[in-house]
Amino acid sequence: MKKLVNDPRRVVREMLEGICDLHRGLALLADFDVVVRSDLAAPAPLRRAVAVISGGGSGHEPAHAGYVGPGLLAAAVAGDVFTSPSVDAVLAGIRTAAGPAGAVLVVKNYTGDRLNFGLAAELARAQGIPVEIVVVADDVALRNTVPRDRRRGIAGAVLIHKIAGAAAASGLGLAEVAALARAAAGDLGTMGVALGACTVPAVGRPGFDLGPTEIELGLGIHGEQGVERTALLPADAVVERLLGSILADLELPRGASVVLLVNGLGGTTTMELAIVARHALAVLRGRGLQVERAWMGDFLTALEMPGCSLSIMKVDRARLASSTRRPSRPPGARAANSRRRAKSCRRRSFRLCLKDQPAPTPSGCRPRAWRLFRRWRRPSRFSPISTARPATAIWASA
Repeated sequence: MKKLVNDPRRVVREMLEGICDLHRGLALLADFDVVVRSDLAAPAPLRRAVAVISGGGSGHEPAHAGYVGPGLLAAAVAGDVFTSPSVDAVLAGIRTAAGPAGAVLVVKNYTGDRLNFGLAAELARAQGIPVEIVVVADDVALRNTVPRDRRRGIAGAVLIHKIAGAAAASGLGLAEVAALARAAAGDLGTMGVALGACTVPAVGRPGFDLGPTEIELGLGIHGEQGVERTALLPADAVVERLLGSILADLELPRGASVVLLVNGLGGTTTMELAIVARHALAVLRGRGLQVERAWMGDFLTALEMPGCSLSIMKVDRARLASSTRRPSRPPGARAANSRRRAKSCRRRSFRLCLKDQPAPTPSGCRPRAWRLFRRWRRPSRFSPISTARPATAIWASA
């Protein structure tokens, strides 16, 4: 195993120290692996909005610390690699970030996360802090074998961070923020594919074995068993398999509006993700669905695992408006977009033009494959589909 680490037992703390040292908008608690917004001390606790808090095991970067910032998370609680954070750490995050308005905990549907976040929520309520829990169970891979409430929570949780964070930033109350997040989680489906395994630093060997010509469909973000191992397929065929399962589960009618998240698992190149995004958009339009937004990048990873996941969420005008009205600016956004930003040309079709190319004109735009969105209603500072990494920057496009 080759990794740029010091002591495998300290990788999480050292990573969080580096992230917080890089971004003045973040602060790290002294006694716990909890990243919070550094401006929480500015408003008096009595005036704080609802705090949206998430977290889980490390190894999924930029999740979860990468989403701490205005319009997204107030705090992120980190456990060891692929290990749920402790009850004490979650409670420390709640006590630091929440005021009388309370906190919404966005929890992925894993036993350890649900148990520890749930116990911390009970302790916080006993101390007078109102807390609501939103469970994200978006993995459709096991839809034919397990009930909906036992599905795993994977990359679609990032979209719930955005929905809940925007609602809280708009000044909505605890019950309203939680209700919006739960409704969005119910309209969400995700499925992934792995081309290989990842290696946990403290273990030193891959978590499972895949043959040189094998892929695994429906794999979990910690290497949990998927639904099928098969021979390596072309990218378009993989996309059709993933979207076929997601759309069958969501049962979307023709004409429905959706958003698409193309998520890399950590070891997938931008070239590969763009090829996946290309066909995913074509398939969705071919099914008669209106793709209102799409994003591509590493949003919730599994260390260096090669592979990707696709997330589809049904949206309407109200959900789009509420989530884009409040810009999200996680501290990593500026650094990630400082070298290359995209300009949008507001024509009949959205066209992605790089900054160093001529002004957006028909002759200066990329080929037709880059014309990704129709009826793009609002020009953005950043493109809605971006090759910038880390992918935390994408949310600055609101």
